[in-house]
Amino acid sequence: MIKIISRDDKKISFVTGISETLANTIRRTALEIPILAIDEVEIYKNDSALYDEVLAHRLGLIPLVTQKSIGEKESFDLKIQAKGPLTVLSKDLKGNAEVAYEKIPIVILDKDQEIELVARARLGKGIEHSKYSPGLVYYRNLAKVEVNKECDGCKECVEACPQKIIEVEKGKAEVKDIYKCDLCEACVEACKQHNKHAIKIEKSPELIFFIESWGQIKPQEILSRAVSQLNSNLNELSKTIK
Repeated sequence: MIKIISRDDKKISFVTGISETLANTIRRTALEIPILAIDEVEIYKNDSALYDEVLAHRLGLIPLVTQKSIGEKESFDLKIQAKGPLTVLSKDLKGNAEVAYEKIPIVILDKDQEIELVARARLGKGIEHSKYSPGLVYYRNLAKVEVNKECDGCKECVEACPQKIIEVEKGKAEVKDIYKCDLCEACVEACKQHNKHAIKIEKSPELIFFIESWGQIKPQEILSRAVSQLNSNLNELSKTIK
């Protein structure tokens, strides 16, 4: 069972009852999703302050929109031809691949400085290089907070909570958004300093799963493709064992 907490084009978070072992496997398998990124750069002219190697490295980290229909052996050429004074941005990469964000700075060119290059993009996996990573995938335990009769509404825990999710109502502390609690126990320590043991925090067996996309594919697709890749890996393992 999955309960969506928040979702948009760049990030999704949800509560799930799967084990930490399975959650960690999905997290790692996300790095096996084929992602498009610049892999080779031919630089014909570079009068900028950046070395060719630095320029190529910056180009490799620009997220490119990755369609499912792209074949493993396909490559895409992107060209830049610019003359200063100006700031060369990711949108200046012209070719048959689309950048995820148009305003990523690549290099600043002063007057009369020029760059001319061809960048070749191909599919790769995050287990090969981080530039092929589809995004940030992580999880943590859902918190379970109990407030007992010792609570006198002193508000010490309210001021101590870094997430600002505790409020005092009718003389008793209450957590208003349990999904934001990251188990830091700052409120518990503040309560102890007030000579009270009114708050108890434990890890729930449920997990909060977070997926933040770098822009190549949507976060929902990262999850579905990671699960699909995991199933493929298990099928291969099953065949090998047989």
